[in-house]
Amino acid sequence: MKAIQFLEFGEADVLQIADAPEPILREDDLLVRNHAVGVNRADLAHRRGGYGRPNFGDSEIMGLEMAGEVLAVGAKVEGFKAGDRVMGIVGGGAYAEISRIDYRMAMPIPEGLDFVHAAAIPEVFVTAHEALLHLGHLHAGETVLIHAGAGGVGSATIQLAHAAGATVFATTQANKLDAVRDFGADHAIDYQNEDFAEAVAKATHGRGVDVIIDFIGAPYLERNIRSLADGGRLIQVGIMGGVKNAALPLERLLYGHLKIIGTVMKSRPQHVKHAMVRRFGDRWLPHVATGGLTPVVDSVFNLSQAADAHRRMESGLSVGKIILSTHETSAAVLTSRLPAPNAPQSFQADSLP
Repeated sequence: MKAIQFLEFGEADVLQIADAPEPILREDDLLVRNHAVGVNRADLAHRRGGYGRPNFGDSEIMGLEMAGEVLAVGAKVEGFKAGDRVMGIVGGGAYAEISRIDYRMAMPIPEGLDFVHAAAIPEVFVTAHEALLHLGHLHAGETVLIHAGAGGVGSATIQLAHAAGATVFATTQANKLDAVRDFGADHAIDYQNEDFAEAVAKATHGRGVDVIIDFIGAPYLERNIRSLADGGRLIQVGIMGGVKNAALPLERLLYGHLKIIGTVMKSRPQHVKHAMVRRFGDRWLPHVATGGLTPVVDSVFNLSQAADAHRRMESGLSVGKIILSTHETSAAVLTSRLPAPNAPQSFQADSLP
C-alpha cells in the first residue's frame, strides 16, 4: 500500500509518499480502506520530532483519524462487518491507503455523509464534546468562551455549544469573524485587535463566562481566569502559545471557586478513549449533517500532497478541517475552502448529556 513517510524530522517537504507494508489485523481491529484522512496539529508536531518516533498503538505511520470502508474484522469485533462505512480515531496509521482501528474507536458514517466530511468529524467533535460537556458541564442558558474558533476543534465546539443552548463567545482573526458567526457564535472577537477579556467583561456586564475552552495556553491564562464567572470552569485543551511565563491569579481562582481542567486524548488509556468516543457517538451522531451539526472542511488534498496540506495548516489561513483524500481524481480540484455551514440549530435542554 501507499503511505506517507519521512526519513528525518523537519519542514513539510520531508513528507513523501512511499510503499509500506499493510497493517496486520488484530482480534479487536477493523482493517479499513481509507478514503479520507483528517490532518491535525499533532501531525505537525509529529513531523517536527515533538514525539520522537511514536507508536500510539496502531502504527508508527502519521495520522490520527480517517474515514473509509471496512475490509476485514477481527475475531472479537462486535457491531461491524466488511463493507461498512466507518470513521474513527486511530493510534497512528491514518496517512495510508489502509489502516487498522480498534473497533471501539470507530463510528458508523451517518447516511448521506460523504467520506471527506466524515473524516472531519472524529478527532475534533469527540475532543469538543469531552471538553465542553463531559468536563466543562456546560448547560443551556450558560455562557462559554471558545478560543481559536475557526479551527477544526474550535468550529466543532462552537456548534456543540450553540446546540446545547449556550451563549457563545469565540475568538478568531478578523477575516474569519463571519465564519465563526456562521458556526453559531453569538459574539465573535477579533483577538488581534481586541482584548478578549475586555470584550467579555463588557458583554456580560462584568460577570464573565461560565466555561472557557482554550487551545492557546500561557499567554491567555491570566485573562482566562479573570474572564470566568464565579464557579466557572477553564478547560485547557492545547498549548499552541506555549507554557512559559504563565501568570495564574490565585486570588481569583480561590475566591471565585474556579476550576482548571486539562485534557488530551493521545496519552489517555485505551478504555478512556473508548468511553470518549462512545459518549460523543451516543449523544450526537444522529444530529451530524441532518440534525444541525456540520463538519467544516477547509480544503482537500491528495494523499501524495500531504506536505501541501501541512503548509496550509501552518499558514494560519484555514477554517475548519484540512483533509487528505486517497482518490487522486476526486481531490485534485478541491484545494480551497468549502462553503461554511449555516448556524446549527439548538436542541432542547432536557435532551443534553
